[in-house]
Amino acid sequence: MDKVIRVDMAGLTVKEEQLAEAYQRLSGRSLSSRIVFDEIPPYAEPLGPHNKLIVTCGLFAGSMVSSSGRLSIGAKSPLTGGIKESNAGGISAHKMGRLDIRAIVVEGIREDDKWFMLVINKDKAYLEEAGYLINKGTYEKAQLLYNKYGKKIGLALVGPAGEKRLLTAGITNNDPDGAPSRYNGRGGLGAVMGSKHLLAIVLDDAGCRVKGPVRKEEFKEKVKEFHQNLLSTPQTAEIFPKYGTAAMLNVTNSLGALPTRNFSTGRFQGAENINAERLYETIKSRGGEGSTTHSCMPGCIIRCSNVYPDRDGKTLVSPLEYETICLLGSNLDIDDLDAVAKMNYLCNDYGVDTIEVGCAIGVAMEGGVIPFGDGKEAHELMEEVVADTHLGRIIASGSVITGKVFGVRRVPSVKGQGMPGYEPRGLKGTAVTYATSPMGADHTAGNTPRANVKHHLKEGQVAVSRNAQLGVTLVDALGLCMMVGPGLPDRAILADLINARFGWNLTLEDLEKICRDTLNLEKEFNSKAGFTKAHDRLPEHFYEEENPATGTVFDLYEEDLSELVY
Repeated sequence: MDKVIRVDMAGLTVKEEQLAEAYQRLSGRSLSSRIVFDEIPPYAEPLGPHNKLIVTCGLFAGSMVSSSGRLSIGAKSPLTGGIKESNAGGISAHKMGRLDIRAIVVEGIREDDKWFMLVINKDKAYLEEAGYLINKGTYEKAQLLYNKYGKKIGLALVGPAGEKRLLTAGITNNDPDGAPSRYNGRGGLGAVMGSKHLLAIVLDDAGCRVKGPVRKEEFKEKVKEFHQNLLSTPQTAEIFPKYGTAAMLNVTNSLGALPTRNFSTGRFQGAENINAERLYETIKSRGGEGSTTHSCMPGCIIRCSNVYPDRDGKTLVSPLEYETICLLGSNLDIDDLDAVAKMNYLCNDYGVDTIEVGCAIGVAMEGGVIPFGDGKEAHELMEEVVADTHLGRIIASGSVITGKVFGVRRVPSVKGQGMPGYEPRGLKGTAVTYATSPMGADHTAGNTPRANVKHHLKEGQVAVSRNAQLGVTLVDALGLCMMVGPGLPDRAILADLINARFGWNLTLEDLEKICRDTLNLEKEFNSKAGFTKAHDRLPEHFYEEENPATGTVFDLYEEDLSELVY
């Protein structure tokens, strides 16, 4: 995978380049962040002509390695104003690998009213006018593209939210069943794609012949070992396939770390109505198209996704994940999975991040716009988002803007980005990640619920956050799903897999240095963009008001957090 596709939307040109020598060992997040650092001015306007959209796959893309099809997308975030990497499942990354492409770089913006899609196949890459897709939801857009290019293509596309450059807009990818529901959701990257008048990237790998591994037999043996590790670990072999990410809900609720009523507490009385067991039982009892286990990418043996059906057994949404159940459920004091799933579908079709929108609705509830616990009114508010009313546009602009409009002080965000499903006073290691990560409030930047510490106390939290941030950066940099983490007793196997595939001689220490370098250059980009230590902290009320479930405040201050060095 040594090709880079560079797209100039201003001049409507597409050219193929060879991957620079300095980038040869980089992929996924390490490559997207490096290109952002090298090519985007830190003071660039996120929706202006100098920002770029960087799409990368991992070193195992297109191979038989399980869980290796994460797609990383990077840019300067319009939500945080800093560097952003968001990765997602789906089939796009594997299509890039089969097309021998390591990165796609989209630069420039359009000043007219024409919209385009980028089409890449084994023979060429080109732009095609796509005005007929404007104002259509992601599901309809995907179907129109399947009608034109066939059902086996990979897709990365934006919904109407991206077209309108809304700060909650994400970029969605299709899964093996064709559903465009695997989101690069965080940071408003769909708005960046929309600013370039690029509606979709179509990846057609028909006729491609994937380059085999350099050391074929060694690669097969290492893949077998990697898979055996996943299949012999309870989390990756039993818990995740049965319950998916929703298995985390009972854990966070027991820790007092399940965001409830706009993060005012960490324990939800209605948890048993929306937990993993209830989700599993509901899917099983309704039957039909529902499925308790489902793969979001080809070849994944963990299969932690699901298909959630309505009462008639028809697909309502896929997947229904922990973060969404939390932010659109407990955070809003709603204990109805159907209500959450219906809002999830609207978010997917309109093209917005369920986490940021859930945070924004929670803030609006605290501001008295609608009452907590009212699933019907929450759904109607989501319909206003889709209808692009004034109120809907406020919500779709994220939690911080919603808080400012309605005069709400308690806004759960860091660096402008809403918090995901972990209450910071109940899970302080993850809270340290929220504060110190270049990404802002993001659990995928380094989550710590499995760490061997007392999560509501301050001792040891900086160290476990640092370890989690480095560990997640490693899997992000290789295009792996972070769900493989529990199944990696020895991470050196990752270097072995790379070496066998490409004939290299990397060590685990080499990979760890790439991770440290990635985090440090992300920090440096933010510093050059104007970030200071004042940005590395939680909102004030978390330091002052106790989480009733744990009786604690967040009590790690600048002098504590300054100890976190990569």
